Amino acid sequence: MTVIVTVLTEGYADWECALLNAVARSFYGIETRFATPGGKPVTSAGGLKVTPDLAVEDIDVATIDALVVNGGVAWSLPDAPDIGKVLMAARDAGKTVAGICDGTLALAKAGLLDGVSHTSNSAQNLPPTGYRGVSHYQDQPSAVVAGKIVTAPGTAPVSFMAGVMQTLGLRDGNLDYYLGMLAAEHKVAQVR
Repeated sequence: MTVIVTVLTEGYADWECALLNAVARSFYGIETRFATPGGKPVTSAGGLKVTPDLAVEDIDVATIDALVVNGGVAWSLPDAPDIGKVLMAARDAGKTVAGICDGTLALAKAGLLDGVSHTSNSAQNLPPTGYRGVSHYQDQPSAVVAGKIVTAPGTAPVSFMAGVMQTLGLRDGNLDYYLGMLAAEHKVAQVR
């Protein structure tokens, strides 16, 4: 069975990976798990409380197919969790590694964005991490897929979900149909 583990932190942006996990679990039958630093319960920016399945420190990359870093303010703080070791292990094992919004900061700190095309919330978002991938940054409103690395700004949960599903070999007509349905709302010029 395909397994996706999503890393959450205190104050995580609950809308960023909700679609990914819902589509993966409900539509494709993928096992979705949630991990937090230390395995502690966390509360989202919107007040959603989550008791994780495991601690980030206990993630065994041999047992998963994708490691997803959900955004949130914690990643931009000086005491941000250091999850670089597990991110690099997942990448080295050929697993999908994905980050959305400030979750891309964790990928950048780990050096995973130094040599691949990627995006984030803005071009100014990643350089403070010390990463060396500035020349590979793509300033765009949708997700970027580079091999098995997926990045997206926080405003792109739909293309992020599609990018992760694509790296898992699940991009098909059904997913394209679903994406078309979700995109339909953007054809409306204004909210009425």
